Amino acid sequence: MSDLAIVSSAGQLLSGGGGVVPRLFVDAGDQTCRRYLEFFAAHIRNRNTREAYLRAVIRFSNWCSDRGISLRDLSPFAVAAYVEEVGGHLDRPSVKQHLAAIRVLCDWLVVGQVIPMNPAASVRGPQHVIKRGKTPVLDSDQARQLLDSIDAQSIVGLRDRAMIGTMIFSFARVSAVIGMNVEDYFADGKRWWYSRREKGGGEVS
Repeated sequence: MSDLAIVSSAGQLLSGGGGVVPRLFVDAGDQTCRRYLEFFAAHIRNRNTREAYLRAVIRFSNWCSDRGISLRDLSPFAVAAYVEEVGGHLDRPSVKQHLAAIRVLCDWLVVGQVIPMNPAASVRGPQHVIKRGKTPVLDSDQARQLLDSIDAQSIVGLRDRAMIGTMIFSFARVSAVIGMNVEDYFADGKRWWYSRREKGGGEVS
């Protein structure tokens, strides 16, 4: 099996069997295809991040191919034009995620000597400002999405899920949750409780 065939098979695996390596990278040669796949298969370990970045990169690659822009032709102007256009269809956090995916992938390609410079490095994303004085509250779907995005295959991931879950369901401050000890989680009859120390030294159960 040729290098390109191996690369294409891996591309199908990464994209759920629904496609191959985008044309933007295929046209740049086997080395570029292999570097592209290494980025998603080896460099991006979190599954949710990988899937989000993959969708963003495929969308950007298709946008470039539709306009006859090759990987070598990529420039800050082209990336900025894409960011501006996609901003008309997606919300600001999603646009910023798209730009982040492009920027990190291009960094990877620069390190692999595929391209000489990162065309997304100087491109600024849209500002996303949360007004002070009003604390945003996650709805149930957003809370579930946040918890599911944390890798639970490691001790660190399990710790982070437990801490963030505690903050979501109890509205506890970050400092209060960080300051909790194992003995602060205890049984009282058939129910389990926990206590925390909030700002000002008050204890809440």
